Amino acid sequence: MAVTVPESMLAEYERFSLYNSPYPAHDEGCAIDCYPGTLRDGRTTAAPSPVSGTVLETRTVTAPPKPYAPEHDYLILLECDGPAELEGLTARVLHVDPAVEPGQHVERGESLGTLVRAGFFAPWVDNHLHVGFRRPDQNPHRASGSLRLEVGVDVRPLEWDGTGRVVATGDTYAVLDEPTHPDPDETFVGVRADDGGVVDGGLPHYDGGGRHGVDTDGPVSLNDDRLGVACGRTITWDDVVVTANGESITGLSLFCARDADFGAKLICPDRTFDVGERVRVRVRPAHS
Repeated sequence: MAVTVPESMLAEYERFSLYNSPYPAHDEGCAIDCYPGTLRDGRTTAAPSPVSGTVLETRTVTAPPKPYAPEHDYLILLECDGPAELEGLTARVLHVDPAVEPGQHVERGESLGTLVRAGFFAPWVDNHLHVGFRRPDQNPHRASGSLRLEVGVDVRPLEWDGTGRVVATGDTYAVLDEPTHPDPDETFVGVRADDGGVVDGGLPHYDGGGRHGVDTDGPVSLNDDRLGVACGRTITWDDVVVTANGESITGLSLFCARDADFGAKLICPDRTFDVGERVRVRVRPAHS
């Protein structure tokens, strides 16, 4: 069974990803990470609910131990009554310190609480809500087992030649000014693979990724650099390294966005880039 995440739900957020995560709950695109508000400073705290419905339960859950984050997170379960495509399903929401209680009804877009960072996050990941959906007869507490998701929007593929100037930096990342969103707030966009699909995922620092708009089997490439092999929508990365100006970095963060700040995000905790620096990104076999 696949569930369509409708446009009305995605409109609450500036960015989303089905695959940009190392955790099994995202395997085959069975969960979606939804990023609200301003993203680059990582300080967004608003947590707009993805659905309308009744809160079934809130609980504290254990997160993987990380030196920069608490070893606990929060799970909110909601019985959905809207949007219509999701009615009757149970929504699982993580990474929100709840300000709601069981039995309370919330409307889509109403805040569920405060976004938090936990050990599920890599240090370069911005604050977001992790959302999955279960049928009422499924166990809502297991990390894996959510229904496979389809997105109910057309994501516009943007050609990117692998170059750009650095416009923002953090301790673990740098953001480029390319590709540029042609129509901010009006449509979701992402980086176009050579076959026309939009690539989604952490390349290659997470196990695999996916594509939006294309679900054929076969090799996937970017600027003639092979990324991996697709089986339907899901991509298994080859053994590759991402380079920036000829030197290896951790990887590329690939996602779908509708905000004006969209640009290629380099994951580079061991490299420093200066704002204004010109960068060329390539993907190379790890053992060439």
